[in-house]
Amino acid sequence: MADRGGIFAGDDPFAIARAWLGEAEQSEPNDPNAIALATVDDDGLPNARMVLLKDIEADAFLFYTNYGSAKGREIASAGKAAFVMHWKSLRRQIRVRGVTSREEGPKADEYFASRSLQSRLGAWASHQSEPLASRAGLMAEVARVTALKGVAPARPPFWGGIRMRPLEIEFWADGAFRLHDRFRWRRQTPEAEWSVARLSP
Repeated sequence: MADRGGIFAGDDPFAIARAWLGEAEQSEPNDPNAIALATVDDDGLPNARMVLLKDIEADAFLFYTNYGSAKGREIASAGKAAFVMHWKSLRRQIRVRGVTSREEGPKADEYFASRSLQSRLGAWASHQSEPLASRAGLMAEVARVTALKGVAPARPPFWGGIRMRPLEIEFWADGAFRLHDRFRWRRQTPEAEWSVARLSP
């Protein structure tokens, strides 16, 4: 393997990612788990937005969304996505590219139930990414949903997790004279072994 040590050491990229996120949670002032998620539409036009990463699993990254949103539709169509996590406080970033699948089971139910009541009702009320006539109309829909669903709304069938199993993970750390340290983990399929290479800055 490449000449890795220090913050890059280890044989499990997910363990490294969890360690870096743990450090960021101590130093980053807001949303250390924020990721810039990139997808592509049916015409090949890229799209990007910030979302919150909710779990680093043993072999995947997990976030949640409305499946009818632009990102949900684009991910469903392509079956692939990419994201970057960047922490100014640490001068580090992680770039991830991989294949996607939905998490619609008990784990998604459990996470949905852990959200605030307002967020759960909002998930039911919002037709995410669709045109909205007015905020007043949105709030009226929230009121309607509240009366209909009560104080314990179940997870909507159109809302759940997106699990990304990476084919490529790059760990980047700032270096003196802009000679940054970069290590790319790559595998051909989610079941294959990783190869690791140091990249030029």
